[in-house]
Order: sequence, then C-alpha cells, then structure tokens
Amino acid sequence: MSTMNLTLKDGIHILTLTNAANGNDNTFTTEVMNEYMAAFDRVESYQGNSALIITCEDEKTFSTGINLAWLAEQSTQGKANFMQNFHKMLCRFALLNIPTIACINGNAYAGGAILAAGADFRLMREDRGRFCFPEVNIPLPFTPVTRSLVNLLPNKQALKNMLLTGIAYTGIESEALNIVDSIHPLDELQIAAFKLAKVLATKDRAIYTSIRNDMRPEIQTLLNELTGKA
Repeated sequence: MSTMNLTLKDGIHILTLTNAANGNDNTFTTEVMNEYMAAFDRVESYQGNSALIITCEDEKTFSTGINLAWLAEQSTQGKANFMQNFHKMLCRFALLNIPTIACINGNAYAGGAILAAGADFRLMREDRGRFCFPEVNIPLPFTPVTRSLVNLLPNKQALKNMLLTGIAYTGIESEALNIVDSIHPLDELQIAAFKLAKVLATKDRAIYTSIRNDMRPEIQTLLNELTGKA
C-alpha cells in the first residue's frame, strides 16, 4: 500500500498512515479509500482476538479528511463514486469486527476527525494537534453517514459547538470535553495506545463487536443501504 502500512505486532494490528508529507496530510482520495478497505479486509480475516490501532507516522497531522482539491477535479460521476466509497469506509470502520483505537498524534480535521469519532477509543497527543469539524466553514454539509459517526461522541454540548462554529479543540480541551478518552505526551502516546489495545485484545472478539455494534444500529442500517443489503 502506498498511503498507509498495516503491520501485526504481538497480535495487535497497527494501521499507520504514511501520506502526510508534501501537504498531503493523509487526505482521502479513491486510492486511499481502496487502501483502507483492503486493510479492513485483512484485519477482519484475521483469526483470533486482536485490536486495531489507526495512527500516523507524522508528528503534525493525523488526517485532514477529504482531499477537496483532488475531489474538485473529478467528474460528477467520479465525485459520486468517491462519496459512496467514503461512506462505506466510515461505516465499515465503525462496525469493524475488532476493537478499534484512534491514536491521534496530530491534527484530526473534517473527515479525519469523523474517522476518529468512529473508533471505540480515542487517544490524543496532549501538546500539539487539534480536533475539529470545520464543515460549517468549508462549507460542506454533513450526510446521514458522517452525521451518524460524529454523533458517537458522547458530549452533545461540545459536539453542537464543534458542528455550528467549527471550533478546533486542543488535546487538553478534547479530553476535558470527553471528545477523546485520554491524552499523552508524544513519546508516551503510542505506548498508551498499544497498552489499551492489548487489554481489548483479551476480550472475545465476537462478543465485543456484537455489544458495540448493537449500540450503533443506525450505522448498520446505513451500511446495509450502501451495500444493497437493505
């Protein structure tokens, strides 16, 4: 894969985003969506208990979401196809048959923050990076899928402020508002994420995902519609 790298370490899957250089900021394109889906295929086919950490090798940016400049160059059908794949990817991630952790070591904006919202747990760097839904400023409307994922965040007052003002919260603010589960110094962030992943990997995988997905019925319905299973 050219924009990310999936590895297995002590039974834990680590998906590292590697396309932050040269202003790419780990943004989403059709190629990137295909690589996410391929990574999810590999994770889901793994036999036995495990967990998945999504992180990035860059110390500035986790992901800033859709590559809007790239999207603007696509045909009308190309844009529609991309959005279909984008929505499928988000739904699949939110319902993946494995515990998931977003290890946010930099800015998580727009689609990158939406992806992180779909994780079971979010750990963030305390001293750098922002968590933000800037769609109101882009401007770009939320869709049933993206709205369902951001609604997984527990603090509805904070979510309202984020959605209606586009405010960007620091790691310290994000932890205080329950947007992320914990914050850590950069040199401890990956260690903390891996430690949590090891705990989650002790859970029965089928039971864990059944309990989690039962709390997300709207997303399952949306995925069924996207895949023609409705």
